[in-house]
Amino acid sequence: MTYVDGFLVAVPKANIEAYKAMAKAAGEVWMEHGALSYTECLADDVPYGEVTSFPRSVQAKDDETVVFSWVSYRSRTDRDQIVAKVMADPRLQGDAWKEVFDGKRLIYGGFDAFLEM
Repeated sequence: MTYVDGFLVAVPKANIEAYKAMAKAAGEVWMEHGALSYTECLADDVPYGEVTSFPRSVQAKDDETVVFSWVSYRSRTDRDQIVAKVMADPRLQGDAWKEVFDGKRLIYGGFDAFLEM
């Protein structure tokens, strides 16, 4: 089974193209360092729920959209090694992302897959 890092973030609609460029660059780095896959998705059918929802979880504003992303790895051990390399990679250093989205509203975590079909 694979190991997956999942991410959820609100991105201002005006910054979507900048986010896409940043994501493409980040994805190339992740893949070069050994990730099995790197996927970024823009919200398409994510209603604002009364109690919980994707938009509520990241406090998305009217001028923002939700981005759901994941990176897959062979194992947690591989993930830990790959993420260490990614975080040290000079191509991803700096604070340019701060102008694209609010990192305080980024949700992320690692998940151990138990079913893959």
